[in-house]
Amino acid sequence: MSLVFTLASRNLFQDRLRFVASLIGIVLSVVLVLVQLGLYFGFGRMITTMIDHAPSDLWIVAKGVKCFEDLSLVSAGLGSRLLEIDGVAEAAPVVVGISAWMTPDGTMTPILIVGSDYSVGGLSPWNVIEGSDQSLATPGTVAIDRTYFDRLGIKDVGASTQIRGLPATVGAVTEGIRSFTTLPYVFSDVDTARSYIGLPSSFVSDFLVRVKPGADIEVVRRNIISKLSNIAKVQVLTSDQFREQSRSFWLFGTGAGAALVAGAVLSIVVGAAIVAQTLYSSTKDHLYEFATLRALGATNRYIYEVIIYQALLSAIIGFALAAVIGGSLVHFTANTALQIVIPASLMLEIFLVTVAMCVASGIIAILRVIRIDPVVVLSQ
Repeated sequence: MSLVFTLASRNLFQDRLRFVASLIGIVLSVVLVLVQLGLYFGFGRMITTMIDHAPSDLWIVAKGVKCFEDLSLVSAGLGSRLLEIDGVAEAAPVVVGISAWMTPDGTMTPILIVGSDYSVGGLSPWNVIEGSDQSLATPGTVAIDRTYFDRLGIKDVGASTQIRGLPATVGAVTEGIRSFTTLPYVFSDVDTARSYIGLPSSFVSDFLVRVKPGADIEVVRRNIISKLSNIAKVQVLTSDQFREQSRSFWLFGTGAGAALVAGAVLSIVVGAAIVAQTLYSSTKDHLYEFATLRALGATNRYIYEVIIYQALLSAIIGFALAAVIGGSLVHFTANTALQIVIPASLMLEIFLVTVAMCVASGIIAILRVIRIDPVVVLSQ
């Protein structure tokens, strides 16, 4: 085993320029895959950020709603009916809608209002770094994310502005709550949100339902469907169901996810072609050495192991460099609107793909070697 590894490493590192070229091909292809899939995971996380942080077991949304940002409405009267259903502990109304924020220079920019009833466990802002989310109980007080300071013309807590012509004061600032639609999220209490959107008090966007301790969520969900089926056209979804529905709509219904996955697949194909060409050329340059080994009685298996070891060394070194670059990209985009997210599971999967890509390329080189006639090569 040590002799095989020694021979493989010497063959690989002998021509340093060719080895560097091979590494560049591997690193570029792996980084491209990491970026493409990292954007995919980043978008997926942004899409469901509200669902992920909502203190809810079930979501009551209108029929046909595909995602949290969908602006469909349901009757506010459903709240009292939900509380009468066995197993339901709380039903917090949520209001979501588009409004207009006035910047200091007098221009208007669109925003997405998220209003909820915080007294019954509504959807409140998280990662508050300035001010307090409790200030939102005061009418006309809102919370925004620091990411959108420049767009909204805000510098700190206490800033005043107008939303749809009505006064608004920033009472809390969050960090990391970004919108997939690019419209800044602006949090407020449910009544303030209605006034900013222009929505009558008889409507809400969704209800967040919490079940009683010990109650079976699926049983409660079926009870709600049974009780409301004749009086309202609604969907009753678990958080996981609503999360998956939202991701499917934005990533595949709009084609955004398919484009990212297609880019990742293309990068793998291009990377495999580059690595295959490099390893093939390296093997071809060492045909004399391999022919000599065969003439001395080396088995085909021994030759295969040498070439596969070369491929594995290339994969490990190339992936290590790509992983460092990928980790840097994750760090630098953490607080931007275009965040790259690379989970540990994805990093492991890409490593396995890199190894498979390099080994497949090594097999192509093997097919060239096993066709060598040692007598022909040594007679030259």
